[in-house]
Amino acid sequence: MSAHQHDSAVSQVAAAIAEPARTKMLCALMDGHARTSTELAALADVSASTASAHLGKLKELSLVRLQVQGRHRYYRLADPRVAQALEALMVIGHHSAPRFSPRTPDRLQFARTCYDHMAGTLAVLLHDRMCEAGWLQELQDSAREYHLSASGEAFFTGLGIEVEGLKTLRRRFACPCLDWSMRRPHLGGALGAALLQHALQRQWLNRDLDSRALTLTAKGRKELSARFALQLPEATTGVATRTPTSVLI
Repeated sequence: MSAHQHDSAVSQVAAAIAEPARTKMLCALMDGHARTSTELAALADVSASTASAHLGKLKELSLVRLQVQGRHRYYRLADPRVAQALEALMVIGHHSAPRFSPRTPDRLQFARTCYDHMAGTLAVLLHDRMCEAGWLQELQDSAREYHLSASGEAFFTGLGIEVEGLKTLRRRFACPCLDWSMRRPHLGGALGAALLQHALQRQWLNRDLDSRALTLTAKGRKELSARFALQLPEATTGVATRTPTSVLI
C-alpha cells in the first residue's frame, strides 16, 4: 500500500467513525455483545433504513462484521483493535460506552436449551472458560468452527465424553453459536450437545417440564465450579467469577 493509499484509508475510517450515529453504533458494540440493526437503529436514534446504510458503510470499511444466526442478523465489531481505537477516542472525549442489558426472563436467562445444546449465561461462561484455558481453539481456516487442543481432549475425556466418536458424526464437531440473550457465543455442535447430555445424565442440570429452562443443581454447581474453575452463584440469576483453584479433570 502506497503512502497515499494509506492516508486515504485512514481518512475513510476516521470519517466513518466521526459520523455521530455510526459512533453510537460502534460504541454500543464495544462490550463484545452482538446487536441487530433494529437495536442499533434505536440506540443511534435513526430510522431502520438509515441504520442499514450506516452499517453497510461500517461493514465495507471492516469496522463491523455481520453474523447470521438462523433468521436473525447480528452485527459486532470486526476486530478488537476497533474497540481499542474507540477507547482511545473516548479517553480524549471523556465518554464511556453503554452496557448491554439483556431482556430475557430470569427463568431462561441463566441456563436453557438451544436446539440440543446448552445456552444462557452459564453456557457462555463455560464457553469463555474453555477458550481461555485453550481447550477450544478456532480452526485456522474457519472462525465458525473449533477443534480441541491436547489439553482440551484430556479435559473432555476426563469428563467421560467420547471425543473421538463425536468426530465421526455427520455434523460439525464444535462451533460457536451466538446466544440470543447474552449476544455472545456458547458452544454448539456435537461437542456442545454431548456436554449438555453429560450434564443432564450426571444430574448437574435438570430440565424444566414446561419450558426450555435448565436448573443448575447443587451437585452441578459443585462439579462445574471445580472442573471449570468457576465460582458459580447460588441463585440462577447471579454472576459467576473465576476462582484461583486449579482445574480438575
